[in-house]
Amino acid sequence: MRTSHLIPDGAPAPADAPTHLPPPPLRLPRPAALFLDMDGVLAPLAETPDAVGPRPERTAALRAVAERLQGRVAIISGRTIAEIDRIAEASAASASGVHGLERRRADGSLDHAEAAPEVRGAVEAFEDFARTRPGVIVEDKTVSAGLHYRGARAEGEAALALARKLAAETGLTLQAGNLVVELKTPGASKGTALTAFMDEAPFSGAVPIMLGDDLTDEDGFLAAAALGGFGVLVGPARETAARYVLPDVDAVLAWLNAVEECE
Repeated sequence: MRTSHLIPDGAPAPADAPTHLPPPPLRLPRPAALFLDMDGVLAPLAETPDAVGPRPERTAALRAVAERLQGRVAIISGRTIAEIDRIAEASAASASGVHGLERRRADGSLDHAEAAPEVRGAVEAFEDFARTRPGVIVEDKTVSAGLHYRGARAEGEAALALARKLAAETGLTLQAGNLVVELKTPGASKGTALTAFMDEAPFSGAVPIMLGDDLTDEDGFLAAAALGGFGVLVGPARETAARYVLPDVDAVLAWLNAVEECE
């Protein structure tokens, strides 16, 4: 398990925070860039993807921190950019969806991967699986297929077995997440999205900081570290490449409201 020393001006650790890592500092190196996952970081996890909606306090915090960091804030999520904008109320000019397969630059221009033809078959196979399993939800993102079992947790092993079988047969990338499995068009990750942003204005030359809660965010933590920054794990302790930890979504919101750059 990776550990680190607390920076003196870091935020005090909440009582229920995992103790293997310290909380992130409130004063960030200048210039800093923030990369934020959505579910489990900016928004609480919910039984269904569409159960998550806008929250005025979150929107205000995102707009304020983006202003303080001169636009160097991006949301990097497994959700589509359209869903990111719905939940965050278009408060992030820069965004990447579907684990890096969609990316919107700060100037509004878009990169969108061409869907692998095998995704359609994966969607159909997932729909067949869900048809006789109440609580299992299929999400068709065009470039990927998601199978959510938060509402039917007993189906997790069967869902993962099916996803592994389909990945072996089709060459699609298997992305396991928090009570979800996803088969996606190969070639992108949250790490590649972060790296691409860091090559462009306004992020170029900044210190990247990635906040994430899930295994899908580990690529982002590693990419941030490779570029001189660090990751912040949100939630319970686990093996991670992150350097710091925050306990939950509310702690992330409080940190975003308090964080600032130092000289």
